[in-house]
Amino acid sequence: MQARVPFSGAAAAYTLNCALGTSVALRLLDTREYRWLHHALYISTCVLTGLALTSPAWGKPRVPAQQSALLLAPAVVPLAAIPYLGSSSKRHPIVALTAAPFFVASLIRSWR
Repeated sequence: MQARVPFSGAAAAYTLNCALGTSVALRLLDTREYRWLHHALYISTCVLTGLALTSPAWGKPRVPAQQSALLLAPAVVPLAAIPYLGSSSKRHPIVALTAAPFFVASLIRSWR
């Protein structure tokens, strides 16, 4: 499997999750009855990020997969911190967005 596939999936899930969270925060969407959706996207983001981080073991070509995984690895810290921040604090979106540069960099590297 091409290494770019899991990096693209992880970046897409992260982007969708941020877009949903932003829409709810700006009151463009009301997900009170579907609160699980944001949680499902978060779990998908974490699973796909984990898959992308393991791609150097199975992905082709191997060197871009290794480099992309190294670029994505720091995103694990904010992803791990998110559940402990609470959704109503101002820290939640700030910490969530600190992962963005790592997703972007790894996505770009995986496609080169």
